[in-house]
Amino acid sequence: MRVRPSRVRRLRTRRAMGNAALAGALLAVAAGYVVVQKTITLVVDEGRPEAVRTMSTSVGGLLQTEGIVLGTRDLVSPPASTRLTDGMTVLVDRDWFVGTKAIPAAEVGVWVMEGATAPHLMLATRDVEDWFSADGPVGSARAVTATVVVKGKDHDVVSNAATVRELLSAMGVRFDRNDRVLPSPRSPLRLGATVTFDRVEFRTREIRLPVPHTTVTSYSERLDPGEVRVVREGIDGLMIATERLKIVNGEVVGSSVISRRVTQAAVSARRVVGREDVSHGTEAGEASWYSFAPGDGLTAAHPWLPFGTVVTVENLANGKTVQVVINDRGPFGGRVIDLSSEAFTRIAPLGQGVCQVRLSW
Repeated sequence: MRVRPSRVRRLRTRRAMGNAALAGALLAVAAGYVVVQKTITLVVDEGRPEAVRTMSTSVGGLLQTEGIVLGTRDLVSPPASTRLTDGMTVLVDRDWFVGTKAIPAAEVGVWVMEGATAPHLMLATRDVEDWFSADGPVGSARAVTATVVVKGKDHDVVSNAATVRELLSAMGVRFDRNDRVLPSPRSPLRLGATVTFDRVEFRTREIRLPVPHTTVTSYSERLDPGEVRVVREGIDGLMIATERLKIVNGEVVGSSVISRRVTQAAVSARRVVGREDVSHGTEAGEASWYSFAPGDGLTAAHPWLPFGTVVTVENLANGKTVQVVINDRGPFGGRVIDLSSEAFTRIAPLGQGVCQVRLSW
């Protein structure tokens, strides 16, 4: 026979069930609170890091609950709109722009920080979230440190730029095909990379150059031997040369002449030199040879014998002779005659260079 529970027992049972339900609800709320609550490391003005437990969902919410009001000159990293995750570090630096130069991004989504301190660099280059703070991998902030050498001046920067071109653009550096960028603007921006930018310009300038005048000498037996009479003074000319300059970072590193034009022709000087009767005579001294003698065959250069004069050249060392025709001027000082290479071989080996000779005509 089944016995029905008494009223007291029924009340006790209902109270036990209610207490169990309430305990379960409290446990659920506590578990949810633990799940929602996050531990954040907060650093204000590069002070001592402080562990803060919060239920805020964003960096801005955390700052609001902590009573931190940002000014226009303050910096917060990561940005206020960033979602908070457990273990994140939030950095607040008041009046950051006073000692640090911020370069605005030239393209949407690309930013550059120059002169950042070590905490800035550490924070900017760390992952936004990881496997444990998010439901899945959400990737990295993709911020890298780099050294940018702009026209010889070093800049240590942090940026999220993906390529060298994006980095320079965000820094306000504009370049054209003449400028030198290393590595190539298309190159991916690597961690710790060194980017060099040199401004290369090409300009032209005109320079005035003198054109030295020449001197035409003739010989006369009407003057005393060695006497010089100037018939006409020489006048230097003027030439304008156009140079192309290569300028790197404001300094000229190279030049080349691209055109020349004579604006004033030079006027040659004329003089007459006295000499003895040269229809017949002798002379002794050194003879040499030269490969650029005008014409072919047995020819020679003499300072004053008339062109067309036939001269017999005798090597005093071996007695060998050769007859040459004067068709050039020289030598001037030292030797008495310069023979063509063919004529010199008739009286001495070319390797000898010079020999003692006697001239007769």
